[in-house]
Amino acid sequence: MNTWSIGRRLTLLLAGVAALLSVLSWGMVTSLAQQAAERTQDNVLAASATTIAETLRSEQGEVRLELPYSAFSMLGAIGQDRVFYRVTAGAELLTGYEDLPPPSAALTPGAVTFDTGSYRDEEIRMASLTRLVLAGPGPVPVTVSVAQTRSGVARISAELSRTAALFSVAFFVVAVGLSAFAARASLRPLNEIAAAVSRRGPSDLRPLRRAAPAELVPLMSSLNRLMDRLGQSIRRSEDFIAEAAHRVRTPLATVRTQAEIALRTVRDETEKQRLRGIIRAVDESSRSAGQLLDHATVAFRAEDLSRDPVDLAELAAQTVAALEPTAAMKDIRLRLEAERAMVRGDAVLLDNALRNVLDNAIKYSPEDTTVVLRIERNGREARLTVRDEGPGLGDGPVEALTERFRRGTNTGGIVGSGLGLTIARDVLQAHGGHLHLATAEGGQGTCVTLALPLS
Repeated sequence: MNTWSIGRRLTLLLAGVAALLSVLSWGMVTSLAQQAAERTQDNVLAASATTIAETLRSEQGEVRLELPYSAFSMLGAIGQDRVFYRVTAGAELLTGYEDLPPPSAALTPGAVTFDTGSYRDEEIRMASLTRLVLAGPGPVPVTVSVAQTRSGVARISAELSRTAALFSVAFFVVAVGLSAFAARASLRPLNEIAAAVSRRGPSDLRPLRRAAPAELVPLMSSLNRLMDRLGQSIRRSEDFIAEAAHRVRTPLATVRTQAEIALRTVRDETEKQRLRGIIRAVDESSRSAGQLLDHATVAFRAEDLSRDPVDLAELAAQTVAALEPTAAMKDIRLRLEAERAMVRGDAVLLDNALRNVLDNAIKYSPEDTTVVLRIERNGREARLTVRDEGPGLGDGPVEALTERFRRGTNTGGIVGSGLGLTIARDVLQAHGGHLHLATAEGGQGTCVTLALPLS
């Protein structure tokens, strides 16, 4: 399976295209440069031969010729190659190199023909033309051939080829850089969508509304449909939990009432102990069902969180008052030390969080102890600290205690659902706060801090 990123694959693909274009451009430039150099040499050879032919004349029935300097100086302008020439009148050599190869094809008067061959172990290029000169009883065909070695043309072609190669390499390097930039720019909308999704909270399943290229519209539509289906599934699960908790609490209340009535009527001490055990089990089951309902409520309300002004001191006082009867059954004193601290949030959810933390403190504290709830301002935060004198947090990792249905290693014999701290953590995260667990000073008891940003 290819795990390379789309950006890398796109960059490599564009770099491959750039490399192919660079090679093709180098080949084309080299070919054109060679053709241009050869054409230039042919034009100079033709001009040189024509210049020599124009000096032909007839004197006293004989062909006369003066070799012009300009005819050969033109050839020297394109390189340091050797130059050979030959001028013949009919079969008679007038001047030049006698062993220079003759033209390979019949010549038409006034037309220049070109040949490529070998002379004195060197490759040459030769231009030839024929001119009719009136000498003697009739016109005499005079053939002028001018040849030049090709090393200069080859050198010029090689230099142009090297220059073209340098430009091709530079083009490839620039194209690769532009390809990487183009790949990143093309993928920027996809990265922005990924960043927008990653910034969301775990319960934020709102449809993604962003301007995006047409190619990404199907992806966003599929993602929104997936989040919608996921949200519906979560809501159905929460509704089921809430309904189940509600339906369990009602018959449990009936069982508890009947058990209390029976407890008042029986005389046998053994039967009383059994009834007290039933009542205790019913209370714990009812409490677990209540926490399940609280958890479902938190998950539901956190999606559309209200931001109302909440006085934490007033909220804490109401929560303490509601739990004092429960604490009094174990002779536990609830002490509130609060200063005014205003936050913005959902009062119902904040009450749930504080109630669950206080309920845990009461449940795990021994009889005839004190649970202290302190509210103080610390910079831009309001901190609600609940300290008890219970067994502490146990030996396991503290972070695991906020997971659902996770309890400490030292809670044996105490019935609980493992949802109290989970509810508190979810409520604080929804409000932009955090939950902190620590062992109380002196190593005895637990210190739970609920931190919320001040309004």
